[in-house]
Amino acid sequence: MTSDVVRDSGGLEVLGAQECLRLLETVPVGRIVFTDRALPAVQPVNFAVSGGDIIIRTAPGSKLAAAARDAVVAFEADDLDPVSGSGWSVVVTGQARVVAEAGELARVRALALRVWAPGARDHFLAITPELVSGRRISASAGGSPA
Repeated sequence: MTSDVVRDSGGLEVLGAQECLRLLETVPVGRIVFTDRALPAVQPVNFAVSGGDIIIRTAPGSKLAAAARDAVVAFEADDLDPVSGSGWSVVVTGQARVVAEAGELARVRALALRVWAPGARDHFLAITPELVSGRRISASAGGSPA
């Protein structure tokens, strides 16, 4: 009996793009990686997946809104269980853009994308995935705790 599971050189299960996008829909918080003053910056954000894009709600004058506009960014989300040693991680790379078209703006405003940070957050960024990768580790694949 052969397994259809593909593993990377470290023994982690390699996830397909559709499975990665499905997993992203199961968690509310991820991290966006962008460039700030020529240096990499990472910021936790709440997000939603809509129409295949990752939607982030932010303030119009925020550092994130300015830095990510029409830039290539990375986005990462995961779900890890430290007790069992199981979980997954997904990384998406793509172009970030401001959601400005009226129909799309109405659609993303209707998403259940709760604002956690204080202040007005009526500015939306969309990341269109160009590269999608993910890995899963199962409890049986993990080693003993350090």
